[in-house]
Amino acid sequence: MKLIHANPVRRSVCLLALVLLLSGCANDRSEEMAVDERPKLLIAAERGDLPTLTRLLESEPTIDVKDACLWTPLMKAALNGHYEAAKRLIQAGADVNQTDKGGYSSLMLAASNNHPDMVELLLESGAEIDQVETTKGWTALIWAAKLGHRDAVMRLLNYPVDRGIVDFSGKRALDWARENRFHEIAALLGNERLAP
Repeated sequence: MKLIHANPVRRSVCLLALVLLLSGCANDRSEEMAVDERPKLLIAAERGDLPTLTRLLESEPTIDVKDACLWTPLMKAALNGHYEAAKRLIQAGADVNQTDKGGYSSLMLAASNNHPDMVELLLESGAEIDQVETTKGWTALIWAAKLGHRDAVMRLLNYPVDRGIVDFSGKRALDWARENRFHEIAALLGNERLAP
């Protein structure tokens, strides 16, 4: 793979996939489940299958069922941008602040995959905007800025988000935006002027 010569966005997407893979679940073979052993609610949420999800919610006593990585149905819906599925899960009582083994929340997953409507839904439903994951010290804002997700950054900035949080490498969201040459995002975060 020619990751070194890839453009910053492609390199960032590859980094996201690698970080999620290495966040602890990939090496924990003792708790892995076969696909058909995963709770059906997780599968329906991951697929955005609203009819199945609704039917399962009527009979499932536990909304926040988890897989081996501690992912919940809401996390699966947020990751994949399944807005209606996430909304239905929240209405049924899903905890918007659950985290997986790496400390990733539904909000982080939505922001890192540039699902701005999902970001808004989660924030309106009480998601902790400045939650920090435990592998790199990133927040939803750092994720979105680092990956160049302007729309997600803008939604986050509509709320009282802490722009000054630094990750484990000492970088803020603004630093990541500058480093990856996302000038418009850097301007949003730093109140800088864009060059004409």
